Amino acid sequence: MKNIIYKKIIEKLNNAFNPLSLKIINESHMHNVPEDSESHFKIVIVSDTFIKESMVNRHKSIYKSLGKLMNDIHALSIHAFNEEEFKKNPMVLESPQCANKK
Repeated sequence: MKNIIYKKIIEKLNNAFNPLSLKIINESHMHNVPEDSESHFKIVIVSDTFIKESMVNRHKSIYKSLGKLMNDIHALSIHAFNEEEFKKNPMVLESPQCANKK
């Protein structure tokens, strides 16, 4: 069954942050892993729960909300904004290909 981890990430982040916008991108295909892997993800989340929160605390709260699911994730790129920040600068950087990708 595909997208098991992907769906769990969405569920946990929706429950924890009630996001205005949430985008989960499986970037595993950009790395040297088996086809259909779910090991490398990018999260772009917009939630007003991040108002007055430092970037470090936003990341910590996301990791905490994912809990034991992090045991199944090798790499996580997090772009966390509150609504005002996202309106001012919605730019999200592209992830590079893994150097070991065949």
